[in-house]
Amino acid sequence: MALAVHDFAQPWLHEAREAGMGSLAHWTGSEARALRRALRLSVRAFAERLGVGVRTVTKWEALGADTTPRPFMQSILDTALTVADAETKQRFELLLRQDGRAPIRDYYSSGPREWDYETWGDDLGRAGACLARQDFRFAADLVDRWLRRFAPEDLDNHGLYLHARSLALLGDLRRDQGDIAGPLSARQAYYRAHELFHELDVPRRVAQMELSLAVVEEMRGRLEPAACDYELLAEDARLSPRDRTRALLWVGTALSKKGDNDRAMAAMAAALQRFEQLGEPDDWSVAHQKLALAYRGVGDLGNAQRYIDVALTNQSADSPMQRVRLQTAHAHILLSDQATSGSGLRLLDETAGTSRTFGMSHQLSSIEAIRRAFEHLN
Repeated sequence: MALAVHDFAQPWLHEAREAGMGSLAHWTGSEARALRRALRLSVRAFAERLGVGVRTVTKWEALGADTTPRPFMQSILDTALTVADAETKQRFELLLRQDGRAPIRDYYSSGPREWDYETWGDDLGRAGACLARQDFRFAADLVDRWLRRFAPEDLDNHGLYLHARSLALLGDLRRDQGDIAGPLSARQAYYRAHELFHELDVPRRVAQMELSLAVVEEMRGRLEPAACDYELLAEDARLSPRDRTRALLWVGTALSKKGDNDRAMAAMAAALQRFEQLGEPDDWSVAHQKLALAYRGVGDLGNAQRYIDVALTNQSADSPMQRVRLQTAHAHILLSDQATSGSGLRLLDETAGTSRTFGMSHQLSSIEAIRRAFEHLN
């Protein structure tokens, strides 16, 4: 069949060509047969899909590597491979390997393949799950393998988006380990992710990186700049309602650390109400924990105990990080009352042990600071 007839019969070819997708450097009858088998089509169905004659496909399969389709047929095969789904492409590669053909990288000239991206996205999901349970080593391996595999300049927009997501996860990992400043810090990873999301014009992700950078500023002790950033982000339409409410809660944490407890409690109380309206039980519980510490800061131990009891009762996700944060807050409140200080010290010891086990150095530093302050007063 003539090429013009094929193009009219298969309009998806034009779309794929305009997309500038990758192709094989060279097709023989062997690769054409592998593609048919990967698509799980009969000879007739494969011919109909390509818009070529059945005899043409039969010839390719009979002669194998000894025949080379004509140039316009090469283009047709390129496009059929390009528009195939990821599973088909993976089967195609496996069939080539089984037949002793060269690795797929010798065929492709356009960098990462679509199933690379699919696996990359899957690995980022796995890394996030590892991070949630503080399995830092495996999370780092999952993220690092992709950051090292492809240079950003070799990636299209899909690849750059995954690269930026990887950097954001790397930032979360380093932040949770307490690496918040320096060339290999959470701060640097977030900055790089922020730049990429900005270049890709993904406003929600840009704002999320700005929120993460504000968290790092707070962790570095830069409380006033962090509070200002949180206040702006709490009203930022680029963020989801949940992220805006988290920013509002963190306005309160930064102000509480500064000793501005009245403003802190007002922000936290507003965030608590919003979390309840949004149906976010974990965040709602965390807001009670933060309010408990703020009440402790003003010496209202009754309300501090009341709010921490709610947080303890309603905790649902029990990751090591969440457990350490909640237990540290509880211990801090117990230490504020001479009658319960013994229990507070025991809980603080337990929490310090958990922090050491999981490599949470920032939390361990906070625990040690609480202990030093208690010993100084007693």
